[in-house]
Amino acid sequence: MAARRELTDFERGMVVGARRMGHSISDIIREFNIPRSTVSRVCREYLISGTTSHHGQCSGRPPALNDRDQRRLRRVVSVHRQATLRQITAEINVGRTWDVSDRTVRRNLSSLGYASRRPTRVPLLTARHRLQRLSWAREHIGWSLNEWKTVAWSDESRFQLVRADGRVRVWRRPHEAMDPSCQQGTVQAGGGSIMVWAVFTWHGLGPLVQLNRSLTGNGYLQLLGDHLQPFMDFTKGTDTTEDVEALLL
Repeated sequence: MAARRELTDFERGMVVGARRMGHSISDIIREFNIPRSTVSRVCREYLISGTTSHHGQCSGRPPALNDRDQRRLRRVVSVHRQATLRQITAEINVGRTWDVSDRTVRRNLSSLGYASRRPTRVPLLTARHRLQRLSWAREHIGWSLNEWKTVAWSDESRFQLVRADGRVRVWRRPHEAMDPSCQQGTVQAGGGSIMVWAVFTWHGLGPLVQLNRSLTGNGYLQLLGDHLQPFMDFTKGTDTTEDVEALLL
């Protein structure tokens, strides 16, 4: 069976205009070569809606979530990043005359660009930490490449021997990976761990030193004397004539 051809708005207007001028449905069928059912349907829709434009009347039932619902859905997800799909659906259904399903909400989230992803793992920084890092970056924004070549970067870090539970997920769009509400702060705890210290410069990697205990002030100075200073002396033997200056972060 051939698919029904939908009339253009212009053709619908001609049909309605002819009917209002007193032409019979049979006359319109012969004049425009349009099936009787189509002429009857166009005239009936005009009487109901008062317009000759079909506005997608043959596209099926209206969407479960209209534009207003989708704006609300976007707000809910933006506020509750770690909510489950079921929790989001329950929130959307509050105050509605009929409920939508989890599947409908997931489909609408996808159309808005959201997907359930693991939160981006970043160091757990306080507001003070962020301001300090920003201030440091601004102080050194004008440094040249040669100046950066004189820097030795060192730090210590603790590594877990057993990974933490990574089942937390957030709803976000592709460009929101670094949004604070889409991140999960990481802390070093549980499952056993080791602490190491390392250093590197433009000229190469320095030693990786395992630390058996937390560093005190004197212990840190001894670490620098035992490992950083020899490494700095070694870098002086490269093709640069500049000394390497330790910049401890």
